[in-house]
Amino acid sequence: MSTTTSPVPSPSGTDPATGGPGTKLLEVDDLVMNFPVRGGGLLRRTVGHVQAVSGVSFAVDAGETLGIVGESGCGKSTTGRAVLQLHTPTSGSVRFEGRELTTMSTRQLRPVRKDLQIVFQDPYASLNPKLPVNDIVGEPLKIHGEWGRQSGPERVAELLRLVGLSPEHGNRYPHEFSGGQRQRIGIARALALEPKMLVLDEPVSALDVSVQAGVINLLEELQERMNLGYLFIAHDLSVVRHISDRVAVMYLGRIVEVAERDRLYGYGKHPYTRALLSAAPVADPSRERGRERITLTGDVPSPLNPPSGCRFRTRCWKAQDVCATETPPLAEVAPGHRVACHFPEDGPTGF
Repeated sequence: MSTTTSPVPSPSGTDPATGGPGTKLLEVDDLVMNFPVRGGGLLRRTVGHVQAVSGVSFAVDAGETLGIVGESGCGKSTTGRAVLQLHTPTSGSVRFEGRELTTMSTRQLRPVRKDLQIVFQDPYASLNPKLPVNDIVGEPLKIHGEWGRQSGPERVAELLRLVGLSPEHGNRYPHEFSGGQRQRIGIARALALEPKMLVLDEPVSALDVSVQAGVINLLEELQERMNLGYLFIAHDLSVVRHISDRVAVMYLGRIVEVAERDRLYGYGKHPYTRALLSAAPVADPSRERGRERITLTGDVPSPLNPPSGCRFRTRCWKAQDVCATETPPLAEVAPGHRVACHFPEDGPTGF
């Protein structure tokens, strides 16, 4: 069992972000997701494992947005898919409204999927090009037996209006829409069954910057109206700061820091968090000129053979011998602020 994270409390326990009581919608405890690597030959033996997610723990409340940030390949999307049971976790616990998902059969998961939906990254690949929009948005209703001859089309029209599209466009096909409009169609489909939580897997990264704000504003409006919980996965720090209540930073399969949004951006303590924030531009020119850039050396290690101890130590300017021998726990350094580092930074980040 990984020692990188602290267990998430039970639904009747305390909120790990604030230390006070909280109504947990989603609880993830010590999640591990390994993918086997097959060797050549007829037998296709397993010769190793890609350690995509290694001991990740977090919780999300109703109406809350938890942002997950990190470099490409750090395990963000795999975490989201494992939460949804699109990947079967190697070990760990995923509880939704107190129900353990990892031990459920496909049949038992079916009603849970109504409450736990996903919006995919690529609006061009996630919509069936052979179906008109009315069928795409109405498909979840048909699959779950909630389609009526009159109520079904009315519900589809309502959903299209909800995401800012005209019901008159329901007979068109995905290729007739722009990227932002396609993502709105994907959001409408995810909302068809009135879920309680959405996993948003980089929902604006494939869109033009001019379109991103409209989609983000839509997600915020929907969350306020429907009290949705969001697991927002992205690599754009500015977008995550705008929409998130709390932020978790991932590196090579592990959460290295988690805190309330303004606390993390203003006083991030993990060296990797500091490096990420230093690479993001600041709108104020005077502040931008005075900021220190942190340039990381070397490449991200392979998840096939990650470093011992702290996985960031091979690129960290503060690494010492203990970093190679002991895995730093995700320890609380302030109320709701946890850091997995033997030598955390002090002072403001300048972001």
